[in-house]
Amino acid sequence: MRAIDINCDLGESFGAWTMGDDDAMLDVVSSANVACGFHGGDPATMLATCRAARDLGVAIGAHVSYLDLAGFGRRFVDVTPSDLHADVLYQLSALAGMAASVGAEVRYVKPHGALYNRIATDEQQATAVADAVASFPAELPVLGLPHSAIERACEARGVPFVREAFIDRAYLGDGTLVPRSRMGAVLGPDDGIAERAVRMASDGVVQTIDGATIELDAASLCVHGDSPDAVAMAIAVREALAEAGIPIEAFA
Repeated sequence: MRAIDINCDLGESFGAWTMGDDDAMLDVVSSANVACGFHGGDPATMLATCRAARDLGVAIGAHVSYLDLAGFGRRFVDVTPSDLHADVLYQLSALAGMAASVGAEVRYVKPHGALYNRIATDEQQATAVADAVASFPAELPVLGLPHSAIERACEARGVPFVREAFIDRAYLGDGTLVPRSRMGAVLGPDDGIAERAVRMASDGVVQTIDGATIELDAASLCVHGDSPDAVAMAIAVREALAEAGIPIEAFA
């Protein structure tokens, strides 16, 4: 059976504001989406997260976002394509420099929050993100939603694209995520998270919020680090995957 990656959003603490339990999560996941200062994270946190990921052999990814610290990157920002290109390249370059300083490297890019959702359907903004990644000196894959505008934009520009699925988020029938404003959008430990992850990894399917079953061809499973029971859910998922005989390893 093919291996599956487990990724998590980390390094999102900012100044005196602490987000998630990064140390515990890094012991569980195989890839870390490290905030680059636009929705969370600060220079000291970025550096510490890169160092910790290096020590544990966890792949480092640039978790790029709209410039929206107050809204944690979950609000759409009507930025021009040229500015979005520059913003993505700025964040990626900053994290790459931090990683290099501790003998590590950024190995992929994953958009965050509102940017992630926007480039699933917005061809113009998806193109801006893909162009920014393509212009970076290293060839990096983009982690994102299957069958999305960003997947098409990456394919058109020769940027590798890796599909992911969300362990702790509900899906609509079209394969997009249920908006967080809707009840039931965010799943918890009592929602069969572990079994859901095994089905995603082994069968390539997920049950939607309306009870239908849709196909998902994902190489990586995401658990959000800011969820209240994030560490417990990640551990349960890892144990369930191991019990099912599914190897866990970074995709990048």
